[in-house]
Amino acid sequence: MTVITLNAKICMSHLLLKDTFDRFSFLEGEITTFNKFTIDGFLHKNFFDEEPEYTYSYWRQVREFCLSIIKGKRTPLNFKIILSLAPENFEDFLKKHQITTFHSEEISGLYLNFHYDGAVLQCITGISMKTFYMDKTLEKEWDSYAEEFFKRSGIEQELL
Repeated sequence: MTVITLNAKICMSHLLLKDTFDRFSFLEGEITTFNKFTIDGFLHKNFFDEEPEYTYSYWRQVREFCLSIIKGKRTPLNFKIILSLAPENFEDFLKKHQITTFHSEEISGLYLNFHYDGAVLQCITGISMKTFYMDKTLEKEWDSYAEEFFKRSGIEQELL
């Protein structure tokens, strides 16, 4: 787990106006403006004519909705947005980072937890496994990946 303080203006542009995070799964969000809006990213499969192959919405599917809540003359009082690398990308992540001690089926999530308190925007990285492991290789690689992802995307950061 790493806590990364982000440049709010730049990151919000990437989060809400660009496709930077579109390939991530959206797990949940909570945005407080004049009301508190809570969004659950879990897909209700019985809503669809054809059952989706994934469990959670992609960020690209809810980004515009979140933007419509946030946009305006005033910044939100606070928000949290929880994204995860989409499960279909777990195997590629493991291969790319040469992690052979884990299997993609054992991973519950590789998370980016965005939190804005009205002044500071932070991203807390994290992982969740279906079974307990003492090995922290995956966690360290995910933390490094997140830092590099922000840097590559041009999102200024400060590690805490």
